[in-house]
Amino acid sequence: MASIWFKPYTLETIHALSLGNMASHLGVVFTELGPDFLKGSMPVDHRTKQPMGVLRGGANVVLAETLGSIAANLVVEPLSFACVGLDVNANHIRSVKQGTVIGTARPLHIGGTTRVWGIEITDEFNRTVCVSRLTMAVLKLGKTDQG
Repeated sequence: MASIWFKPYTLETIHALSLGNMASHLGVVFTELGPDFLKGSMPVDHRTKQPMGVLRGGANVVLAETLGSIAANLVVEPLSFACVGLDVNANHIRSVKQGTVIGTARPLHIGGTTRVWGIEITDEFNRTVCVSRLTMAVLKLGKTDQG
């Protein structure tokens, strides 16, 4: 299968994109870059749990949006285009009390002006925890007519 990525990226390059922001604060780590997917993990710990002691739904959304957003931007030429979020949704299927969750982002649609990514989050036993869909707008970078 041919790669969908604009150029050959490394996990180290991708990891650098998340330093100093919410993803790094929550312990998101990028673990695999396949020809058409980006995979990452996040711990279920004091940073990602809600008061009832289970993984917070919002933490699932952070993992999903992080993976989908970075993946979308790896498909475009970075000096000319940027992908930004339009919509994210998540269905929380299973609660998790401890361990690690693993997310995998794959494109559902790669269009000229929009991109849609499906992100599945599983627990360490490969049980579905959350399914998410992220819609991204593709913006052309550069000067506008107004300046």
